[in-house]
Amino acid sequence: MIEKLVQCNDYLVKSNLPASDYVINPYVGCPHACKYCYACFMKRFTHHDEAWGEFIDIKYCDKPISVKKLTGKTVFLSSVTDCYNQYEGKYRITRKILEQLITIDCEIGISTKSNLILRDLDLLTQCKNLKVSISINTLSQKFKEDMDRASSIADRIETLKELHEHGIYTVLFMSPMFPCLTNFKTIIEETKGFVDEYWFENLNLRGSYKQKILTYIKEEHPDFMELYERIYLQGDNTYWAKLSYEIEGYCKLRNIRYINYFYHEMLVEQKKKAISNSPH
Repeated sequence: MIEKLVQCNDYLVKSNLPASDYVINPYVGCPHACKYCYACFMKRFTHHDEAWGEFIDIKYCDKPISVKKLTGKTVFLSSVTDCYNQYEGKYRITRKILEQLITIDCEIGISTKSNLILRDLDLLTQCKNLKVSISINTLSQKFKEDMDRASSIADRIETLKELHEHGIYTVLFMSPMFPCLTNFKTIIEETKGFVDEYWFENLNLRGSYKQKILTYIKEEHPDFMELYERIYLQGDNTYWAKLSYEIEGYCKLRNIRYINYFYHEMLVEQKKKAISNSPH
C-alpha cells in the first residue's frame, strides 16, 4: 500500500450528489478495493499508477471548515473514498473533521463499510442532525470477500446495532445491488430492528471494472450470465424496473422508510439543471 501525505486547500467541495450540498473526502483512494467501485475513475485526475486499492493519499488542510458555508446545509462524508478506511485509525483525519462539524448547524451524512466508525461515538452522539449509512449488499461472507476488503458483514450489522442503541439515525445502504445475488428481503428481515431507513442502489457497470464483474459472474455464477448480458451489454432495464416496483411495494406495505436510488444518474442530472437554472 502506497501512503502519501498531501496538502489540500479546503475539505469542502460542492456536491453533485442529489441529497447533499457539500462533500468531504479526507482521503484519495481506498484500501477496501471494491471490485465494483465507481470511484476508480479518480485515477484519471490524480495520475496514480498503482492499482485501485493499492494507494492512499492522506489529505491535510490547515484551513478551518467554513461555518458560514455549511450553516443550514448538508455535508456528506464521503463520495469517492471511505472516510473510515483502516488508515483512519492511524491518521485520524475524519475524527479531526468531525470535531469541527459538531460545532456547525448542518446536516451530516456519513457512509462507510467499516466498524472503525464506532471509535468516534463520543463525537457522533454530539451531532445534532446526523445519518450514518452502512453499506451491505449481501449476507454472504464469501461474496463479500470476493468483492471487497472492508469489514465483515457480521461487523457491519453489529455496527448498525450499536449506532442505533446510541440514538444515531441508521441507514442500511443496499448498494450496489447485484441482479439475482442481492436478496433485499432477507437483508431487511435480518436488520429491520435496528435500521431507521433503507437506501437502494442498483449495480452500474462502466469503465475498467465492467469486464471484471462480468468475468466474475461468468466464472462464479454462470446461470446468471445471460441476464447480466441483457442488462449490461444490451441495455435492457426490465429487471431493474420490476425490482424497483417490488422494493417499493414491499417497503410501503411494511411502513419501511426507504429511498430508491436506482435512477441515481437521472437525479444527478436533475440537480445540475436545477442549479444552473437557479438565480445567482
